[in-house]
Amino acid sequence: MKVGYLGPEGTFSEAASIDYFTAPGTVRIPFMTFWEILEAVRGGEVDQGILPIENSIEGSVTSVLDGLQHYTDLYINGEMILNVEQNLMVLEGTELEDLTEIWSHPQPIAQCRQYLQKLNVETKTFGSTAQAAAALKNAQNSRVGVLGPAWTAEKFGLKMIARNIQDVEENHTRFIAIGRGLHVPANASNSFILVAPHLERPGVLVNILNVFASLNLNLTWIESRPTKKRLGDYQFFLKIAEGLEHESMKKAISILELYGHSVQLLGSF
Repeated sequence: MKVGYLGPEGTFSEAASIDYFTAPGTVRIPFMTFWEILEAVRGGEVDQGILPIENSIEGSVTSVLDGLQHYTDLYINGEMILNVEQNLMVLEGTELEDLTEIWSHPQPIAQCRQYLQKLNVETKTFGSTAQAAAALKNAQNSRVGVLGPAWTAEKFGLKMIARNIQDVEENHTRFIAIGRGLHVPANASNSFILVAPHLERPGVLVNILNVFASLNLNLTWIESRPTKKRLGDYQFFLKIAEGLEHESMKKAISILELYGHSVQLLGSF
């Protein structure tokens, strides 16, 4: 099996791919953007992709949500939770008081906002934590530090000078596995769907949620995203604690569509 993840090597996404896809012979291929991963899955370059969808500190990863809406032929077939520890790493010989700039992916920078404010440093964003570490290794800049996982420091020969520095100690990221085609296992107990309301009117979200409540379906995650059609129009990503083939789920989807709402099935596992 070939698995695509956000690279280069040494990212949290690679760690998630290693933890989730454990079959012998699994080949892990790094990509530079989430959209490249989705394109690779669609085109058959890889069999599965693993993408971060939500962080316990910073919330949902909106670019991945937009990708799920766009790639209607790709589906979620699993998820895993990764414990995330952000660490500050530098070149050998650099000390904390030497730093004037921090490099990393936008998510780690956001997760360590309070710590960085105390340091009073500038920040620069990269496509991944590993890209930032590689750039520092090449630049040999003793005024720069990088935020990322401990194994990034090991891979690029950097020294860690501060550990577990995110603003909230309990820091977790939810990753989803993406593949081609909708396959619903008989024992599926989770489903993702996207609901676009027929009309934007007062109480429309309450009406949508009441459909699930009336059928005793538990919503474990909800996120709104703009439809990108006009200002004020929103659609809702929902995770439900039931498989798509369950009678209550089928009924809920039928009712929503009867009301004129658009329902996009995103996956079940």
